[in-house]
Amino acid sequence: MTCIAGLIDSGIVYMGADSAGVAGYDLSIRADQKVFISGSFLMGFTTSFRMGQLLRYKLDPPKHPYTDNGQLMDEYKYMVTIFIDAVRQCLKDGGYALKDKEQEQGGTFLVGYRGRLFQVEDDYQVGELLDGFAAVGCGDQVALGSLYSTRGEPPVNRIRMALEAAERYSAGVRHPFVIERLGG
Repeated sequence: MTCIAGLIDSGIVYMGADSAGVAGYDLSIRADQKVFISGSFLMGFTTSFRMGQLLRYKLDPPKHPYTDNGQLMDEYKYMVTIFIDAVRQCLKDGGYALKDKEQEQGGTFLVGYRGRLFQVEDDYQVGELLDGFAAVGCGDQVALGSLYSTRGEPPVNRIRMALEAAERYSAGVRHPFVIERLGG
């Protein structure tokens, strides 16, 4: 199910998503969006609509702290520690997190924050790709190819083309597409 595509352009994070809800061979076009802005964060999710609902309406990310020397904590360090701890607690409290053999699992989503784009995997690892773009969901590989091949194009066009390509070649991706931006 799904394709979420994101990119960074001139310090602005752009992210788009399709509207498919897929369960086995059943397909529904959902009105609730998979990409959204919540405070200082732009998020787009796959895996579960319940997880997305918790991220959108229940997650209260802690403030970004300063270090002992008065500098703002590095964004990546904030994401892998403070932000992820809040996500884990939110998913547990919402009855979504899975625990098996003492290992927790959540879901996969993209996060735009302070001009950077992060990819959170179901084991809560946080990645940041050097390419400046990322995609998750069943259409991710097609979207990544499109994002790579459209460098130099306007960012909204790149996201739209990536989602259109994913829809063309993945049975779990459907329009309408929603594209948001954070920053600028």
